[in-house]
Amino acid sequence: MPVYEFYCPDCHMIFNFLSKRINTEGTPYCPRCKGKNMIRKLSIFSVISSSQKDRDDDSPDDPLSKLLENVDESKLEKAFMSLANEADKIDEDNPREIAKLMKKMFETTGLKMGDAMEEALKRMEAGEDPEKIEEEMGDIFEDESALFALNKKRFKKLLPPKQDSNLYPLEEYLVEKK
Repeated sequence: MPVYEFYCPDCHMIFNFLSKRINTEGTPYCPRCKGKNMIRKLSIFSVISSSQKDRDDDSPDDPLSKLLENVDESKLEKAFMSLANEADKIDEDNPREIAKLMKKMFETTGLKMGDAMEEALKRMEAGEDPEKIEEEMGDIFEDESALFALNKKRFKKLLPPKQDSNLYPLEEYLVEKK
């Protein structure tokens, strides 16, 4: 019995459907949101994985690399070389200098800061201790969605889709053709 994978763009999730017979035409509705715009995925023959991570261990699909894939690499390299030279000269114990360097990094690369990052840098420019800011705001300096101005829905789409571990009967979920 064939197993088919379908991706729901609304849920950003992959679902597995078991069919009693070969069915290359039918498309199911989403078991989660009931959406009717599922996309058939090519899947590894007769393999069902309980998690997407099992398949993507070697893939560089982290959100930051996807965000940077449209950035001019030579421009980015020059910017980082310049910033590295400046970083060598700053006083690491001075939050104002660190904030100034971080702002320059965003300006030079053309990336937009997220609201949380803007707030943190304003506080650092005022002389607040970065560790205190991180303690109050969480791990903002390690969270790409907080660092960069990204639409949360768009940011979610940069992550690999989740894999639903259930196996659904295809015939029960087929969308009626009109």
